[in-house]
Amino acid sequence: MILVTGGTGLVGSHLLYYLSQKNDTIRAIFRTEEKRDHVKKIFSFYTDDVQQCFSKIEWVKADITETPSLETVFNNITEVYHCAALVSFNPKDYRKMRQVNIEGTANLINFAIDAGVKKFCFVSSVAAVGNSINGKPINEENEWSDTDENHGYAITKYGAEMEVWRGSQEGLNVVIVNPGVILGSGFWNDGSGKMFTKVNNGFNFYTEGKTGFVGVKDVVKAMINLMNSDIKNERYILVSENKSFQEVFNAIADGLQKKRPSKKVGKLATAISWRIDWLLTKLTGKEPLLNKNSARSAHNTSFYTSKKIIEQLDFKFEPINEVISETCKDFRK
Repeated sequence: MILVTGGTGLVGSHLLYYLSQKNDTIRAIFRTEEKRDHVKKIFSFYTDDVQQCFSKIEWVKADITETPSLETVFNNITEVYHCAALVSFNPKDYRKMRQVNIEGTANLINFAIDAGVKKFCFVSSVAAVGNSINGKPINEENEWSDTDENHGYAITKYGAEMEVWRGSQEGLNVVIVNPGVILGSGFWNDGSGKMFTKVNNGFNFYTEGKTGFVGVKDVVKAMINLMNSDIKNERYILVSENKSFQEVFNAIADGLQKKRPSKKVGKLATAISWRIDWLLTKLTGKEPLLNKNSARSAHNTSFYTSKKIIEQLDFKFEPINEVISETCKDFRK
């Protein structure tokens, strides 16, 4: 039986659809009925027969940070896809991210070892990969360095990877994927989905920062291919293309038939903006729209290469403009 954590999130929900096409024994963790039911919306982007796919999944209410709730989750489990994570650039969420991303992963690794799981796939991030050396594209060999430039999310994803590698040392077969910014349908108010909502609402600003982007379908397909292969104890960067945020915003605007963002925001402007936003947050108690980490990320330039998985699995990535076009069609629905 296959276990999926984070099955109600972007990667997990799309993964569940693909798994439901070939497997009848799938177990997924959920925390609220509302999030679980949202998975049906994701399935509706693929098929009209949503219920047939959804019925193949055995849903178990559990929390990866609460070990008692995991006691029965691992019964008869042979494979694990660990997609659950807390993603935030807000410093106040750091302690919670450590609990979910590091301690939660440690719990899953321990249960997987005890249950004799055959293979464990962990969804990490390019944020947990080391920086470029001599201007060369970043690959799986770039070693992590603990610097003040690393934000809380990156630190906790790296910490989670260390737990996965610990599992490999204790006999568990593992694979890790490190996706870039994941684009996909269904979560319009979270993560990268906010970009589609903002552009649709007339967002008019852009930065010239660059990073790696990948479609959620490619992430899912890569995970399944790796799990079905003989590959073990390896990590793979998943990036279709390196693009600027301006290019991505323009493609989204074109796909939604909206006006392209036209106002460039420089480093000084964002530095001032996040400080003002920080002050307003202190006065109002509302969540910040921008903070030091997200402001810095908006201007960073990072280039990644997925040469390893392309060569080892003959993997082909969907061009980002096609990913955006398909996602825009779903958004308009």
